[in-house]
Amino acid sequence: MSGKLKMKIQIKRVYDEPSATDGTRVLVDRLWPRGITKEQANITLWAKTLAPSTELRKWFDHDPEKFKRFAERYRRELSENRSDVEACMSQIDRRKRLTLIYAAKDPAINHAAVLKQFLDETC
Repeated sequence: MSGKLKMKIQIKRVYDEPSATDGTRVLVDRLWPRGITKEQANITLWAKTLAPSTELRKWFDHDPEKFKRFAERYRRELSENRSDVEACMSQIDRRKRLTLIYAAKDPAINHAAVLKQFLDETC
């Protein structure tokens, strides 16, 4: 999956105002965020397959005490589904910043933070 161009990746809540510096905005939640229209989200791609499985998401339930185990299990899911990751990344312009869009409240304890780290290490 390693590309010639190192991508700049950031994460941002879907409820935060889109910015010209966001580059390619990819929603990485399985469920559409509540109270947000497609126009407000201003996403380029909805990558449901990059989100944690429904079972893992429900098990985690945004419990900070489970975050370390959640991150390990989610990274395992991503590794086992490399074809989904590669398919999504093939649609991304690596010359632009990639902004992973998520709906969780906590900016540090969420799946987008884990996904960013995984992509930083593997892309």
